[in-house]
Parts: sequence; structure tokens; C-alpha cells
Amino acid sequence: MTGKPPYPPFNADTAVQKVRAGEDAWNTRNPEAVSLAYTEDSRWRNRSVFINGRREIVDFLAHKWEYELDYRLIKELWSFGGHRIAVRFAYEYHTVNGDWFRAYGNENWEFSDDGLMSVRHASINDVPITASERKFSWDRSGPRPSDYPSLSDFGF
Repeated sequence: MTGKPPYPPFNADTAVQKVRAGEDAWNTRNPEAVSLAYTEDSRWRNRSVFINGRREIVDFLAHKWEYELDYRLIKELWSFGGHRIAVRFAYEYHTVNGDWFRAYGNENWEFSDDGLMSVRHASINDVPITASERKFSWDRSGPRPSDYPSLSDFGF
């Protein structure tokens, strides 16, 4: 099968793998590469923005990462069943003005049989933080190290 393994229906191990693959992809901040995890006609709700299809996903992510600098994301599995996964996450970034934020949120994902995400609903809240309050400080040249604390470890 083509697409993006692991494929649904998900079990505990494959759901965790899918979540970590999503985290690693988003931390590359490469809109074109990230978009390949979604179906051609994927539908998103990201905060109050509605996005349809890969082209809009690429445009949205390119704009996002032009604004959200030094972006670092941690995702954690919340629940799963069949073709669906629920995730909670936090990410940190700063603006060109040097203002730091930590964004907290939840996502609901639905996958096609080939493991590509067909639906993504994200609810996100930004909280201003100071640079000294940052928690996500791994080297951005690669994914979050496997021994780096999780959201639960941070108490988020």
C-alpha cells in the first residue's frame, strides 16, 4: 500500500508512532514535506481558519512559520480508535519583535485507509511567556530527542 504508514485501524503502538511522525514532520518547518502526510483534498479547521487541500495547507504553513520563529512542537497521544486519533500538543515560538509564546491545543485527526490524514480539527490557545520560561530548547536541526521530556513530564 502507498501512503504514510502506519495505516488504520490504529492500535496503541501505531497511534503513538503516527503522533510522533506528525511531530517530527512539523518540527522540520517544511510546508511542502509536511503537506504530503495529508490527502489531496484534506480538510482542516485550524483555530478559526478553514483550509481545503494540499495547496492551501502549504500556503498556510509557509505563512505560519514566517511568523512563528524558532518553532518547536511536542505532541502527545490523547486517544485513538479505528481511523481516528486525538492529540494534545504544545509549541513555543517567538515573533520578529522577540515576543515569546507557548501555544497549547488539541487536535482531532481522521485518516484514509492509506494512512494520509483527511481531516484535521485544531483548537489552539497562545499564552505569552518570557524567553526564560521556555521549556523546548532542543537543537532545531533535528527532531526532538527521544529522551527529551514529554508534555506530561512538563506538567502541560
